[in-house]
Parts: sequence; C-alpha cells; structure tokens
Amino acid sequence: MSETHDPRPSDAAHAVPARVQVGIVGAGPAGLLLAHLLHLRGIDSILLEARSREHIEGRVRAGVLEQGTVDTLVEAGVGERLRARGLVHEGTLLRFEGATHRIDFKELTGKAITVYGQHEVVRDLVAARIATGRPFLFEAFDVTLDGLATSRPEIRFRHGGREHRVACDVIAGCDGFHGVCRPSIPEGELRVFERALPFAWLGVLADAPPSSEEIVYANHDRGFALLSMRSKTVSRLYLQCAVDEDLEAWSDDRIWSELTLRLAERGGFALQKGPITQKAVTPLRSFVVEPMQYGRLFLAGDAAHIVPPTGAKGLNLAVADVRVLARALDAFFARGDASLLDAYSRVCLRRVWKVERFSWWMSALLHRFDGSDFDRRIQLAELDYVTSSRAAATTLAENYVGLPLD
Repeated sequence: MSETHDPRPSDAAHAVPARVQVGIVGAGPAGLLLAHLLHLRGIDSILLEARSREHIEGRVRAGVLEQGTVDTLVEAGVGERLRARGLVHEGTLLRFEGATHRIDFKELTGKAITVYGQHEVVRDLVAARIATGRPFLFEAFDVTLDGLATSRPEIRFRHGGREHRVACDVIAGCDGFHGVCRPSIPEGELRVFERALPFAWLGVLADAPPSSEEIVYANHDRGFALLSMRSKTVSRLYLQCAVDEDLEAWSDDRIWSELTLRLAERGGFALQKGPITQKAVTPLRSFVVEPMQYGRLFLAGDAAHIVPPTGAKGLNLAVADVRVLARALDAFFARGDASLLDAYSRVCLRRVWKVERFSWWMSALLHRFDGSDFDRRIQLAELDYVTSSRAAATTLAENYVGLPLD
C-alpha cells in the first residue's frame, strides 16, 4: 500500500449503478473490509458513507488488533502499512495495589496482538476500495431501505444533489449503532439485549511517547486507568469517571495528575507527558440484537452489537462478522447456496456473546464499583488469581488475542 492516499475518490467511484449484487451502507471497518473481500471474490458492490473521506480517515478510535484480524488484513492484501507501522505486543500488564503483573500472550497462546489505529485501517481500506474503481460514495445522505423481505431490496439516497435508487440482491448494514439500517427492520423482529455500566471513560490522545512498551491496565482505589498507545510518539490514555462527568472540569494538568496517581507503581513509574490533542467522555455499555439479519438485510459490526472497550474488541468483532458474511455471500452468488446466509446470525452470535462475556468480565475486574469492602476484596482476590494461576492467565490471554474466527 502506498504511503500516500488520493485526496478524493476517482471519478469512477462516483458512478451510481442501477443495480449491484451487494449494497453496503457504512464505510467503517466493517463496510470497507466487506467491500474489499467481495471484490476479491468478484462480487459487485456499492459502498455508501454519510460522512466525508476526511472525517472517517481522521477519527481516532480503537487500536488493538487481534491476531486473526491482522491475518485477515494481510491475506486480503491491505496489510503492508500495518506490518510496517504496527506495534506487536506479546503481552499486557495488569497493575493493582502498586504491583505490576505481566500476562505473556505469546508463551500462553503462541499469539500476539498488534497496536495499529483504527483510522489507519480505514485509510488502508479506503485506498484499496478506490483502487478497484468500484462505486464508493461519500456524503450519501437520506439513506432509506425498501423491500428488505423481498429478493430485490433497494437503497435510496441523495448524493451530489440528486436522488438515486439502487436495486440489490443483498444489503449489508455496516453503518454503526446510530445508523439507519437496524431501525429499518420492522418493529418486533429484533430482540434487544442491553446493559449500561455505571461509569464512563475520559479518554485523551497525547503527543507523548508511550510510558510502557506494552498496554497497562490499572486497578486503583481511585478508579481504573489505562495506558495505551497509537504509535511510538502518540499515547492513548483513559481514566474511569462518572457518566455525567463535566469535561470542562478536567484541565490538562488535572488529567496528568490523576493518571500519575492511578498508574503509580511501587518502586516508581515515570509517566511520559506531552500536549493533549484530544479529550472526550465515553459511556460504557453492552448491546446486542438478535437476529443479526432480516430478509435480505444483514447487520455487521456496531450496527448489531456494542462491547465495553475494556477488552479492545469492537473492531475485531466487526472483522469476524464480515469474514462470515463474505464467505456466505460467496456461496450464495457462486453456487446459489443460501444455507450460509441463513445461518449468518447464528454463527456470528455464538462468537459475539463470548466476546461480550469477556469484555464485561474485564470491565468488572478492573473498574471500581460502588460496592462494599467485601466486594473490593473479592475483586482484588480475582486479580491475584488471574495473575498467579497459569490456567486463569491463559483464559485471559486466549480471549484477548482473539477467539477463533471460524
């Protein structure tokens, strides 16, 4: 993949066909990767995104890739920059009561994770899509879906000041939690499972070299803290805070002071500081809909499920969905075999719920709840067990590096 990216899609990417095999709504990691995997299989698609290219390529979000996600991107031919720039981590650090304990992923599972920003993944996939010349429309507004229960659903939208209608064999809803695809499913067809955590994360991006070679998860009496990174010069850090936290009350000095306290280690720990370039408060929740399909509409990624970010699973779960869907669509278009499409939701949800379980467990393990002293002692005992038992550490490692994708 070239180090440079075209500032705008090519003219060919602006063409709006009357019909395609697959209509993809949403150019996040799920939609972009699905479009690319379908292209590699010779399946035609149109990719629609409500926001601009600059916006989606500039959003700094997740940055921890499971081994299976890395393998998928490399196998799909979009892993050149990932391999050159990604930071491979063979373990992670748990810090509590002032002591640090390492979970050795490589020794326990033979696998690792790679730190590579989601916006970098998006940039790689955007460039790959544009290079195919297949339809890719940014700033496609007022998207509506029709005929989902038929064999010829349609996507209607506005682009470039004109109204368009595209007939599809299948529609993939990859437009995130707030997108239009999931709400297009008739009321009563989906069952919603949701639980909100009683706290949020105050996240900051700082122009500072990482203070640790590996990610640090800290359980402290004052609350959870996370030390992560996006590159060798940019740090990503988080603090547990109230759901209704006033961001204006958090000056840069206060943020660095609180991070220093919560990440403290017996014997001393030097926190590298620098200019904070971004800060935001993010509520934590779990969300799943069943099934992940209705008629010829198939949901993938955040359109179907949300996980607390503690386990770093959102992007990886989207990749797992897309792998299943791409294989099912290949069978459908190549052989007229709809069995894998019919099983799409069942196959995906088996993994989704395991990932939801792990992310919830990690959140409960590391954050401070308004519980009793007894609850606090149980939490510390759990941390002690995880860091002193090979079996328990292996369970954490297996889930963190990624459960099997197939």
